[in-house]
Amino acid sequence: MTHKPNPEGGGNLVSDKGLFKGLHNGMSIASKAMVAAFVVFTILNVEFAGQIYGGIRSWVEGALSWYYISSVIVIFFACVYLMFSRFGSIRLGDDDTKPEFSSFAWFAMLFSASVSIGIMFFGVAEPLFYFDNSAGWGYPNNPFADMAGHEEMDLARAVDAVRVTNFHWGLHGWAIYTLTGLALGYFAFRKKLPLTFRSALYPILGERIYGPAGHAVDLLAVFGTVFGIATSMGLGATQMAQGMNVLFGVDSGTTTQVILVVGISIIATLSAVSGIGRGIKILSEWNIVLTIVLILFFFIAGPSQWLAGFLLNSVGDYATQFLSMGFWTASDAGDVKWQGGWTIFYWGWWLSWAPFVGMFIARISKGRTIREFMFGAMLVPTTMAFIWISIFGGNALFIELNAEGGAGTAGLIDMVNNWNLGGTLFGTIELLTDGGTLTWIISALTTFLLATWFITSSDSGTLVVTTILSMGNAHPPKKHRIIWGLAQGLVAAVLLLAGGLSALQTAAIAAALPISVLVVLMAWGVIKSLMEDPSAVSDGADTAPDGTALGGDLRA
Repeated sequence: MTHKPNPEGGGNLVSDKGLFKGLHNGMSIASKAMVAAFVVFTILNVEFAGQIYGGIRSWVEGALSWYYISSVIVIFFACVYLMFSRFGSIRLGDDDTKPEFSSFAWFAMLFSASVSIGIMFFGVAEPLFYFDNSAGWGYPNNPFADMAGHEEMDLARAVDAVRVTNFHWGLHGWAIYTLTGLALGYFAFRKKLPLTFRSALYPILGERIYGPAGHAVDLLAVFGTVFGIATSMGLGATQMAQGMNVLFGVDSGTTTQVILVVGISIIATLSAVSGIGRGIKILSEWNIVLTIVLILFFFIAGPSQWLAGFLLNSVGDYATQFLSMGFWTASDAGDVKWQGGWTIFYWGWWLSWAPFVGMFIARISKGRTIREFMFGAMLVPTTMAFIWISIFGGNALFIELNAEGGAGTAGLIDMVNNWNLGGTLFGTIELLTDGGTLTWIISALTTFLLATWFITSSDSGTLVVTTILSMGNAHPPKKHRIIWGLAQGLVAAVLLLAGGLSALQTAAIAAALPISVLVVLMAWGVIKSLMEDPSAVSDGADTAPDGTALGGDLRA
């Protein structure tokens, strides 16, 4: 096999012929084998695999809660430092590099590729869970509300419920994505290293990023991306199937979910093949437009004045308490179980997605300054998430607060306690619109939005995987985009049929453990490099001032 330098940053590690032309041969084989082995192991004995993954998850949640909490705190404060540091004017690229996308397109893609499906799935159900006070799962529904003395299902507990939801979808989580994206973008576009996860560890590994250590880092990133996307596909398919049931009376079971996964995967693959500038960008922009339409409807159709006040109240409550919440480590047995099942689960989920979302937002952020990147990537999606949770979750909470049979008797909390989390969004629509044609129209819009969020998450993941395997090529071979796009859908479909999505989700969280170590090291690496070389690389240099090697085969 022969190699040639890759002008997109892949160096001489990319094959120039054969089945894996345009990709790194060894990593391509290893990544496919890794994914196949995991899927086969899971489906051959779902129950046994579930026990293993569950045991790993229980151990992580019980023994390493302090570590996850500490890691996220370190990452968050690293981001705060970089937002206000003297390095804010440095661009992710050469000094004269201009952003590739408009601010609106950039913001749209930031939101579409990350919280999209997840926030539609949990945005109503999670506040309802924290509002409930039944402790039906063997631990308190909301220890923060209980500690504040808000044990009755009233307005104060509703505000607490949204505060905790905002905490899980807010600045701490986005700090993980933002720090990862900054490190990847800085070393790729400013230091001229390949746009891969390994490059962000150059200050630690040096030239070893091109050897087995670097391969292992990127394979871990591929694992997190593939199974993170497959898990979201499972969540999205479950909720879309419920939407199809509302619209057409279609059974919302596994068969429908698999059909939806297959169909959406094909569309997402076509979008990935068309590239970021076309399919992904256009779909993301439409996602934001449809999201705004849906939010406006929920705001106008619901108790508008109450929702406006509730939004301000809940965001203000979050702003005054999110720092102390981030440091809180449970000690009571029930609180420990709650924190493991929710906060640690969320930190693990954000971390497991860090390679995927970090790589994607780095890819779309070339030319932006560090300060612009930090503020935009942390604050804009967080603001959108807060508005979504307060308007959608707020409507559901208002309905439960004012139920005829008393607070908590409207039926939405019952859906949560039956673990029909995805159905709470459609249940809220039905109660808000009183049935009929309007219910059908809004349910159809919601289902369509789910599909477009589904597509943008999937096609972004496909692009990230193929970029990693092509050693940072911003435009990886279309053939491989097709292969990996369909493979992601196949993984989700097979695991749905095998009933293995729960095990898959648990494995993704367990994978967050080594990824968390990498992200913390990336934070140290990028700050170290910036402090040693705030002016970054000048054209024509063989090495960066901090010693980064810039061989001719690595130039962008």
